[in-house]
Amino acid sequence: MPLLNENSKHQTQNIEGWFAVRRFVKDTFGKRPDINAILFLIGMNEVGVYKEEWEKEEKQNLMHVAVCRLFLEDGYYKFVGKDQDGWPHYELLKAIPNIHLKDQEGLLKEKIVAYFKEMKYI
Repeated sequence: MPLLNENSKHQTQNIEGWFAVRRFVKDTFGKRPDINAILFLIGMNEVGVYKEEWEKEEKQNLMHVAVCRLFLEDGYYKFVGKDQDGWPHYELLKAIPNIHLKDQEGLLKEKIVAYFKEMKYI
């Protein structure tokens, strides 16, 4: 199996982008984040609310908002509006493909990098 293939440049760019996201979050918040922490931050960013303490259900909802936002452009979700508390709501248009866990993580990382670039954080 060759060490370098046609996907190696794409994979290197993804890894570099992911490290740039993690560096940005670490430099901003002082902690090295995992993927769940970054999803949580994206959710807070989309809701526009910062609190010191979040309930477990609120954290789950923030991460769901993040996933919806990340998959919006691919046509999996449609933004339907915000509720009276300012929380965004999305409608599922089509199911996200059922792929292997490692592939899911890689796809999420790609979407996170794209989000951070779109928001001009990296």
